[in-house]
Amino acid sequence: MITDVVILAGGFGERLWPASSPENPKQFMTLSGGRSFLQSSLFRALSLDISGKILVVTRKDLTASCVKQCAEMIAGVNEKFGAKLLSDVYVLAEPSPRHTAAAVMSATLFLEKSQPDVRHTVLVLTSDHVIEPVENFVNDCQKAAACAEQGNLVCFAIPPTEPSTGYGYIKSGEKLGDGVFKIAQFKEKPDAQTAAEYVSSGLYSWNSGMFAFTARFLLSEMQKCSSDVSAAFDCVKNGVLPDEQICSQIRVIERWRELESAYSATPKVAIDTALAEKTANAAAVSATFSWTDVGSWDVFSSLSGSVCPHTAAVESAGNFVYSDIPVALCGVDDLIVVIKNGSALVMKKGTSGLSRKVVEQMKD
Repeated sequence: MITDVVILAGGFGERLWPASSPENPKQFMTLSGGRSFLQSSLFRALSLDISGKILVVTRKDLTASCVKQCAEMIAGVNEKFGAKLLSDVYVLAEPSPRHTAAAVMSATLFLEKSQPDVRHTVLVLTSDHVIEPVENFVNDCQKAAACAEQGNLVCFAIPPTEPSTGYGYIKSGEKLGDGVFKIAQFKEKPDAQTAAEYVSSGLYSWNSGMFAFTARFLLSEMQKCSSDVSAAFDCVKNGVLPDEQICSQIRVIERWRELESAYSATPKVAIDTALAEKTANAAAVSATFSWTDVGSWDVFSSLSGSVCPHTAAVESAGNFVYSDIPVALCGVDDLIVVIKNGSALVMKKGTSGLSRKVVEQMKD
């Protein structure tokens, strides 16, 4: 069984600019006025009915926003979920951005040190995925937990629906059970031709970026695969637990002296690079849930059920508008128009990959 959940909630809001920003990244956005992406991740974590903690790991300057998002959920869930939010949800502030390997190490060590006698089976989620139905997700997590407890780093393999160049891929290996297999190889984001070859072969799945593992496996395997990352956290392993605060009924770890020392020494590296691609004990569960990484305006527009109420269109079709102010469209098709936070973005559908270049130019 999964005992603890870690939700990665950093990010700098570049891919959904200008609606998202470093101060208000996309995990705080909603598709249609309901739960934010972060709150949806929290709801999935609550649905797992775990015995342990739910850690939201975020940038220090986003701590207050994450606390607010967690606290807002208390009134909107059932009594059991509300009690869990009050007792076992923590917001853990990172001293500085150091990519996902450092975030996962921080959370894992916090869990181990807070309950050293518990065998922690940890699920790592991100805060910007759309996953449904929840029931399938819970069932697949149970499979992942069983596989993790056999000494594996377990990924969730998403059956590809198209030859996407925006995702990393997993090549399937030996079958381990119903919907569970050894990972033969990880592949970085491919070009279009390679992606088409992957999909047609039937051997590859998308890598969702979610993981399950036991805490002891993670710490031991990190020492083998990325000793520089592991060594940087020795001071945390040998140190004491930080003090916690209660802010808006949510538990917060905002200052952890040993963690600051670890972050000053650790390399900036993703958990995929530091561990997943190096370990000999990587496996995957073939997901039975639908999964979407909301990583672009093309994806966001395809998922959004809302229509901007202040839009006029003449001889225009297939456009998506997400705006704080009225927008008029004349004689244009297949555009994405975003006007938020005092900035405007106009792009052709299908060109979301250019948005980061635009953000860089706007910074200049």
